[in-house]
Amino acid sequence: MPGMQLDFGPLKEPIGFIKILEWIFAIFGFATCGGFSGKTALNVKCKDSNDSQLFTANFQYPFRLNTVSIIPKATCNQTTAIYLMGDFSSSAEFFVAIAVLAFLYCIAALVLYIGYLHIYRDGNRGPMIDFVMTVIFAFLWLVSSSAWGKGLTDLKYSTNPVNIIKSAQLCNDLSKCTPGGVSGVGSLNVSVVFGFLNVILWCGNAWFVYKETSWHTPPQPQQDPANVAPPPQNP
Repeated sequence: MPGMQLDFGPLKEPIGFIKILEWIFAIFGFATCGGFSGKTALNVKCKDSNDSQLFTANFQYPFRLNTVSIIPKATCNQTTAIYLMGDFSSSAEFFVAIAVLAFLYCIAALVLYIGYLHIYRDGNRGPMIDFVMTVIFAFLWLVSSSAWGKGLTDLKYSTNPVNIIKSAQLCNDLSKCTPGGVSGVGSLNVSVVFGFLNVILWCGNAWFVYKETSWHTPPQPQQDPANVAPPPQNP
């Protein structure tokens, strides 16, 4: 490509090394959240029966739980199905979207550092744009991680069989319900951890990018050769 000069030196500097870490952490962020699937279950015993039935609800990203049925229609003469509570798709999708965008931006930045560092450092526009984008991503990581952390707390509550029993009218009127188990959400906990680790990384990276801008080191004014005094001559 025209103008491209491969130089892997920036990867040994903080500005490039941290960008690699941000790229890796972004992958873990959207992979641990977007690739999750789990289930919760209830044992239901109708009042007119001696046998209990196990009903299982599978839930996965983007966690629109209010569309997931756990007890089907006609169970214990119930006329309607019982659904899980809550829709946590907005916080989950926002978190994954920021992780994917950060992943793509890291790739673009690394290509710029490795192949076009001479252009990046020759002018002021490149470092300034990079600094502004880094600050924006640090803020977006903070907002999305906080929102997803709150959403995950509510998700755990909604998928807990004990809480489902409390809210299900069927379990209070026509049958006896007992918890049947719920899958762990360890990977979702990890996604929140990686979200806040990304906040730290992007905030730290902002400082090193800021040092590349003219705001930190103003360009030195060039002297006019006509105004430079000639060197003294020996007699």
